[in-house]
Amino acid sequence: MNQLKKYFSIFLFFILIGCSSVPRNTVNACAIFDEKYLWYKFAKSAEKKWGAPVELQMAIINHESGYDWLARPERTKLFKVIPWKRKSSSLGYSQAVEDTWETYKRSTGKKYVTRVLFKDSSDFIGWYVDQTYKKMKVPKNNYYRQYLYYYNGWTKKKRPESYSLAKTVSKTAKKYRSQIKRCQSKLNRNKYIIF
Repeated sequence: MNQLKKYFSIFLFFILIGCSSVPRNTVNACAIFDEKYLWYKFAKSAEKKWGAPVELQMAIINHESGYDWLARPERTKLFKVIPWKRKSSSLGYSQAVEDTWETYKRSTGKKYVTRVLFKDSSDFIGWYVDQTYKKMKVPKNNYYRQYLYYYNGWTKKKRPESYSLAKTVSKTAKKYRSQIKRCQSKLNRNKYIIF
């Protein structure tokens, strides 16, 4: 029995590593989903649940973490040499900060979600987009304004750099949307994996 647990743990480890590596081509949504088909299923599930477009989820993840599951802000330096505290508590694909992640967990009743899994990060972004729509009346397909609130929080104050970042995310989302239209039928045909 212990041997079986050991093999299962090894198998699970390789599955997680395989699902967690950065895609080879991050500028093309079809290439990403061709390589990481489960990501499409997860993003599509979040879109169905929260109404957050797949292309917006992917553009946010692309900008926030570059698809790196362990992405974190750099540490500040003490006396310009000694690694010190990180600039924020953000982590994972979505770069969600701890407080907002805890709010998400309480709001959805999901106790065992983690910021380093794509499925959970995708669902978090979907939830956040939905909350922005409810709290700030921003349409879910308004990529630019949705990202402004994703970056700044649900406040009227906007950090100066957020405007150019929101333009970049919006541009990426539009490009992804166009690409997904071209491979949508192929993606939807692959229904052998059910979530």
